[in-house]
Amino acid sequence: MDPMTAVLMTFGAILVFAGWVQLLITSFNEDYSWGLTTLFLPPISYIFACFAWDKAKGAMWLTGIGWLLIVSSV
Repeated sequence: MDPMTAVLMTFGAILVFAGWVQLLITSFNEDYSWGLTTLFLPPISYIFACFAWDKAKGAMWLTGIGWLLIVSSV
């Protein structure tokens, strides 16, 4: 693995994690059950983001950019 790939994957993973934490906070503020779903079933939390796009927009942008960096490094 070359250094550029490692850097892109690291920053991508950091952005995905930061987006998930932001989505976790947003979902707990919206409803307790969505917060628990986001905590224990992270892939299903994207359904919450679709329903509450106006509140979860920033978290989804962070996550999307993070995944873009990870995919582009492969």
